[in-house]
Amino acid sequence: MEFLFPIIIFIIIIFIAFLFKQIPIESPEMKAGRIGEMYATSVIEEVLNENDVLLTKVEISVDGKRTELDNLVINDKGVFIIEVKNYSGHLSGNVDDFEWIKTKETEAGNQYQKLVKNPIKQVKRQEYILSKLLKNHGICVWVKGYVFFVERNSPVNNDRVMETQNDIDVVLHSKSRDHLDRKKIEEIKKLLS
Repeated sequence: MEFLFPIIIFIIIIFIAFLFKQIPIESPEMKAGRIGEMYATSVIEEVLNENDVLLTKVEISVDGKRTELDNLVINDKGVFIIEVKNYSGHLSGNVDDFEWIKTKETEAGNQYQKLVKNPIKQVKRQEYILSKLLKNHGICVWVKGYVFFVERNSPVNNDRVMETQNDIDVVLHSKSRDHLDRKKIEEIKKLLS
């Protein structure tokens, strides 16, 4: 019986190691992103009209190009992508840059920088993929993408940048190129749900 004890301990250790490998460990950046997305979704929900449709975490692909849309609002004005960024620190960059620089300061006062993809370019790509997917299904509608900066720290002033709840409301409910009827809204919702 004594010889079984080390074997049992070994099996328990292997089992625990297996469990930890199955549990994804969330990085601070992923956690901030998840929290930012939850916050943004609640902000968006507060401005929705009765007939607006909100879809979250919509995964789409067309012609081998894949993307995930944080928030997608479909209403009589069109189809709106709202990409959420919860970057802390100072951002610097221009609208046309491929990457931006995020500068943060540690508690000890040290600064460090990290490159992040330009979210405006990201949302333009999402717009393209979604428009193409809809067109492939015979749905020709106006699709517009925006970036919501939770920390209100966008380095650029651009019509695709939103930083307040009012910005979101204006984008979703102002005049647009399309006027979608309920049937078209439901058709898009069904395709993307």
